[in-house]
Amino acid sequence: MSKERSRDRAATLLDDVAGLLGRFVAFPSDDALTAVTLWAAHTHLISAWENTARLALLSPEPGSGKTRVLEVLELLCPRPMHVLNASPAAIFRTIEKAAPPLLLDECDTIFTRKGKDDEHQDLRALLNSGYRAGATIPRCVGAHHEVRLFPTFCAVALAGLGDLPDTVMTRSVIVRMRRRAPGEVVESFRRRLHRAEGEALRGELETWAKSIAKRVRHVYPELPHGVTDRPADVWEPLLAVADAAGGRWPELGRAACVQLVKAARSVDSGSLGVRLLADMRTVFAEADRMGTEDILTALRKLPEAPWDDLRGRPLDARGLARRLGAYEISSTKVKIGDASVRGYRREVLHDAWCRYLPPVPAEAEPPEPPEPCRSHGPNQVPLPLPVPEPPSQAEPDDPSLTCDVPEVPEVPLPQEPGRRERHRTHTNGVESSDTSDESGPSQVGRRCTDCGKPLPAHAGPGVLVHVECWQARTPNSTPSSQQPAGGTNP
Repeated sequence: MSKERSRDRAATLLDDVAGLLGRFVAFPSDDALTAVTLWAAHTHLISAWENTARLALLSPEPGSGKTRVLEVLELLCPRPMHVLNASPAAIFRTIEKAAPPLLLDECDTIFTRKGKDDEHQDLRALLNSGYRAGATIPRCVGAHHEVRLFPTFCAVALAGLGDLPDTVMTRSVIVRMRRRAPGEVVESFRRRLHRAEGEALRGELETWAKSIAKRVRHVYPELPHGVTDRPADVWEPLLAVADAAGGRWPELGRAACVQLVKAARSVDSGSLGVRLLADMRTVFAEADRMGTEDILTALRKLPEAPWDDLRGRPLDARGLARRLGAYEISSTKVKIGDASVRGYRREVLHDAWCRYLPPVPAEAEPPEPPEPCRSHGPNQVPLPLPVPEPPSQAEPDDPSLTCDVPEVPEVPLPQEPGRRERHRTHTNGVESSDTSDESGPSQVGRRCTDCGKPLPAHAGPGVLVHVECWQARTPNSTPSSQQPAGGTNP
């Protein structure tokens, strides 16, 4: 069988495993189904991994499908040990002999009892240490109390109510199960009916695992951005299985990794000290320094914060200093207004904020306005759009609809006062004078050239003197070309 055909069959095999799980369990999301499918396949390659992921199936209430997942996994995993109430000694010796996958139901009871009557202390130590290859726990055995190292490395799936200790949660793929909604329908699981189908898939998984064991032993899959440290250790073997299967599984595996890691971080509120650091960053906002009393007042006013009631008493200055001292943060003298009081500075808190808190999400910037249309060339100016010309109107054929517009005569400009010029002329050798403006000779208000008195209004344009003045000048003749004003030729 060629390598490509083998990869195609491996992807189909994981599809069949996911189909079997999805028939009997209403998973909260497709990412959860993907994670459980990859976890079931990775148990067949336990000897190839440096570390293994715990599968934590948790819910707030019973009846959420956790036990059903373990029952189906019991058909798919190699030689599983379904544990409900087994002694630590029996589990230690079973792991030493075969390292089977542990399927622990009702695991919440393991972490509730503490003190002298705690019978699960050894089991908790096994769960905390057995995620890494080569891990052992020393125990005294025999009549002579000989020290013996018991290996604890094995795959573990846990189902329980509520949350688990942080030492287990940080090493687990966490699936938050929930009760089925009225519209979610699954097939009833009957072990005697579906055992053959599950064991057939288990056989195919074993065969495929043997064919790729040497290849995946030295594979380091590429992890999604932001998945580092403990989450990277948890998801590395699961993504290696997804890459070995090929098809759509590399993409499905990384999508599930991003979503489930993000969900685990959002639910994980951390310790009370980490909560205090986060709330301190909130109350500081943009301030460079704050007094202790102002910090305590602001902390107590935060909604859903525990600082107003810590075991019946509010957080005080001493308690604040003690809790922050664990992170090497101490109070100092700060200047608040005109007063000098005990308080804290931002630069002292900044290092702890960076180490123990996620970065503050940046505010979304407003979208940029769209750029104007540009030409294809880098240095070209886009051509203007053509503007259509208005349609020309055809002249009418009927001549009655047309007419000639007479020309408007030119209107002389009004005379300006003070701009009068005296013109002197001669008519038939006789000197004459007139007053006119720049536009031409005046036709009104002419005066006699001899006596200077106004000429009568009816005097023609050729009349320059009064009759009396003309007669006094030439008593014997009256030229016909120049008639005196106010009379006729003799």
